[in-house]
Amino acid sequence: METAGGDRPGRRLPRAERRDQILAAATGVFARDGFTATGMGDVATAAGISRAILYRHFDTKADLYRAVLARARHHLQDAVGEPPYTERIVDDLLRGAAADPAAFTVLFHQSGREPEFRADADRFTADMVAMAHDHLSAVIPDPAWARWAAQLAPATTIAAVAAWLDAGRPDPEHAAARIRRAIEGIHVAANADRR
Repeated sequence: METAGGDRPGRRLPRAERRDQILAAATGVFARDGFTATGMGDVATAAGISRAILYRHFDTKADLYRAVLARARHHLQDAVGEPPYTERIVDDLLRGAAADPAAFTVLFHQSGREPEFRADADRFTADMVAMAHDHLSAVIPDPAWARWAAQLAPATTIAAVAAWLDAGRPDPEHAAARIRRAIEGIHVAANADRR
C-alpha cells in the first residue's frame, strides 16, 4: 500500500527527495487554493506525510511558499534558458507551463494576489519588462512606445499562456505561433507612426 505521496508506509526518503516531494505537492495546493486559504495540514495531506515531517523541512507556511516560488522560477528558467532570447522563447515558455501548470499558476497568478509576496511578484514582473525593453528598444525607435510595448508584451504572453492552459491546451503544435502573432500586433501598434 502506498500513501498519497507515493511512498510505502515506513519508507524514509532522502532529505532532498522528500523536499522535492513536498514542494511539488505544495505547488499544486497553492495553485488551487492560494496562500491564505492553504494550511500546512493541507500540504502535508497532499504530500502524504505528517505535519511533523513537513515542519522538519519548512519552519513556516511563508518559508514553504517562498521555496515554491523559487522552484517555479527555477523550472521556468530551465524551460526558457538564458538570454539572449529569440522568438523561440514562446515555444519554451509553453513547454515549461505544460510541464508544470501549477508552478506557472502560482508564479504568475497566485503570488501577485498575496499581499505578503506582492513585492516579490512585482520585482519578477519588472525583470521581465526590463528584458523585453532591452529587446524592443532596438526595434521600436520611439522611447515612449518602446516602454509601452515592453510593459504589454510580457503581460500578453503570460496571459496567453495562462488562457491556453485554462482552455485545455488546444492545438499545441500551433499555440506558440498564435501567441507570437499577438505579440507581433504589439510591435506593429508601437511602430504605427512609421507606416
